[in-house]
Amino acid sequence: MSSNNNELINRNIDGLLPPEMAIKAEDVGVNKVNLNPLSMLGLAILAGAFIALGSIFYTTVTAGLGDHWPFGMVKLIGGLVFCLGLILVIVAGAELFTGNALIIMAWAGRKISTRKLLHNWGLVYIGNFIGSGITVVLMLITRQYMFNQGKIGEHMLDIAHSKCQLDFLQAIALGIMCNALVCLAVWLCFSARTATDKILAIIFPITAFVAAGFEHSIANMYFIPAGLILKMTASPEFWELINAGAMDYVRLNWSNFVFKNLIPVTIGNIIGGGLLVGVVYWFIYRRPMKGSS
Repeated sequence: MSSNNNELINRNIDGLLPPEMAIKAEDVGVNKVNLNPLSMLGLAILAGAFIALGSIFYTTVTAGLGDHWPFGMVKLIGGLVFCLGLILVIVAGAELFTGNALIIMAWAGRKISTRKLLHNWGLVYIGNFIGSGITVVLMLITRQYMFNQGKIGEHMLDIAHSKCQLDFLQAIALGIMCNALVCLAVWLCFSARTATDKILAIIFPITAFVAAGFEHSIANMYFIPAGLILKMTASPEFWELINAGAMDYVRLNWSNFVFKNLIPVTIGNIIGGGLLVGVVYWFIYRRPMKGSS
């Protein structure tokens, strides 16, 4: 009897094993697509704002840090603070397009229709954009970009400008690598029993993708519009403070945002999370086996 009790206690403490995680991932996918549309949209707006908060944290902490620290250390610190975004999404509860790439496991298991999958992805993507956009506007009103003698704003512009200069294929590849790591973080959270487990599971994959310079479509919904709108609305005082002008950021425009970053990165995110993580784990643990009942 004592042995059975100990086994039950250990079972409740230990995380789920990968085959159990795959079952949970399918069940979570079914629940996500069956959310009320207004609730789904509201949670997606929250997720866009949460990822934007991680982006703000990243921008603030790393602004000017490269003048004194090695490149790798700056990226490591930036990755650690960016984790705030996915921690809020997972622990507080929200609907994030990149994480929802794993819903493809429920689709592959024929538990949801293609229509429901695409409806979720589309509505959540729109909601994430709205949440990011609201955060961009609020942050510009705060004039936080003027802090530290304008270094915050200069860093915002530099980040956005660099993201608008990617080659199309390069952006797809960077998006693939990014969401493979994001979805691995979400996958690890399926094993978690506590909020602490989830936070620890998130930290290393997310830090890795940020440190490596991979591209996240929802984070870029904050990073690039924040830089774009700052470029369009900044006062002469700001430009004088950073000793630059709008013409120094000529490639930072809406066309490059959409066609050189957002579209290819989104494609890459779907491939990296949906195919390289979701479909692979479904194939390993949930595909129909010959002779299985």
